[in-house]
Amino acid sequence: MNPHDYCQDKAAKSGSSFYYSFLFLPPDKRQAITALYAFCREVDDVVDECHDVDLAHTKLAWWRTEVDRIFGGEPTHPVGLALRDVAARVSLPREQLLEIIDGMAMDLEQARYGDFKALQLYCYRVASVVGLLAAEIFGYQDRQTLRYAHDLGIAFQLTNIIRDVGEDARRGRIYLPVEDLERFGVPARDILEARHSERFRDLMQFQYARAEHFYDQAFSHLPDVDRKSQRPGLVMAAIYRTLLREIARDGFLVLDRRTSLTPVRKIWIAGMTWMRA
Repeated sequence: MNPHDYCQDKAAKSGSSFYYSFLFLPPDKRQAITALYAFCREVDDVVDECHDVDLAHTKLAWWRTEVDRIFGGEPTHPVGLALRDVAARVSLPREQLLEIIDGMAMDLEQARYGDFKALQLYCYRVASVVGLLAAEIFGYQDRQTLRYAHDLGIAFQLTNIIRDVGEDARRGRIYLPVEDLERFGVPARDILEARHSERFRDLMQFQYARAEHFYDQAFSHLPDVDRKSQRPGLVMAAIYRTLLREIARDGFLVLDRRTSLTPVRKIWIAGMTWMRA
């Protein structure tokens, strides 16, 4: 299996909505964004699957070294080899790949965020930076598009946080800011013990409105000249925003279940969005 086939297999097996936003890209761009996605999956898996914190830090340190090797011409991992090919034709700042790893490392160091400003740094590192790199791969003419990519990344990560409240709690993590829990009178124990309440729904409605704001803000920054080149992000946004609204319609029952869209529905949304963009 060559490096790009490895990345393709990694993306396809993930079942992520991101995979559907790549389907209509020309082969070179699809190959590039798939390599970036595979990198994100590899470093994310270190945190999610490695229960020994010291070992997880060691593995992330290895990936930092692998990033250096990508730009030094001698990577050893299939994903590193694929990204070396991509970096030869697309601007992929080394510092931004390292920031993604820094974001993943935050999960090893803290399980709570005091306020939205602190959470926003996490969202920036694990999602906005990915959006900025993706914008480079897709291509743009107006630098305003980078503001769109930044805010769309925040919107995506906030959607993930809303969807995964229960799943994250079972890992001992609560991404909802402490100040928001206190504002709505929701004890952390209610989330850890999956206790739904009217106060919890009000808290989640607030999180929902914040995510919607970032989607709207992102779209307001996207220049018309770059709309077609950035269609994969618009596809992803359509899928994720549909998911977000499904969660809201279901009453934010996220503590004991995980709302998802079927593959057929994702493909339909992707195709319709691509044609309209």
